[in-house]
Amino acid sequence: MGFGPAGPTNRIRLPPWCPRKAKADNHALLHYVYWMDSLDDRLEEVCQKYASSFSRKIYSPESESLDPLMNLFGITQELKRENKQYWGRELGMCFQSLVREICKAHCDKYQPGWRDGADEVCDVIVNKDAIDTKYRVGSGDSGTLKKFRQYGMRLSEAGFRPVMAIVRADNLGAAIQAARAGGWTVYQGNETFAYIETLTGFKLKEWLEGRTGRFKIDRLAH
Repeated sequence: MGFGPAGPTNRIRLPPWCPRKAKADNHALLHYVYWMDSLDDRLEEVCQKYASSFSRKIYSPESESLDPLMNLFGITQELKRENKQYWGRELGMCFQSLVREICKAHCDKYQPGWRDGADEVCDVIVNKDAIDTKYRVGSGDSGTLKKFRQYGMRLSEAGFRPVMAIVRADNLGAAIQAARAGGWTVYQGNETFAYIETLTGFKLKEWLEGRTGRFKIDRLAH
């Protein structure tokens, strides 16, 4: 209720962005106020949904140990901490490319990875092994775990053995369990390099260790 020159009125002072209809019609005004309250509730529901999702997000802390790919490029844990997502992605792509080249050169029954539309279900196929290469699995969000299960089932149904070959051994346990539940055979750390040697006859770990520091990165100052 507002006050005019002749005393109290029933008009409510509204902000300038309020619709004209609501300013002129009390019924429309009540509907508008209710709608705004309802919008607040919906927006808060969205925020609460994400707050809950963020709270459930699980990360596995990465150990301070180095690995053959880090040593190859002279990458320290301190450097990786500047942008873990970037280094994890790029080192993963590097490992994928190395494994592909080795399989191309040493495996008669090599096939490129299986793409289904926008989905890259696996990176390399050798014989009946459909191989997904990774640098590290440190996140256990529901989308990632769902993909592990879905892709594993699709590969198995197509007659392949889903194999996940991971460079590092300090992976999130829940993610590894989800992958195995989806039908993946999971190799981590030294197991991965042993698997690649058995599959191709190529000793990738020894090859990388023999080139430690040879490709040391030179970061330009900005």
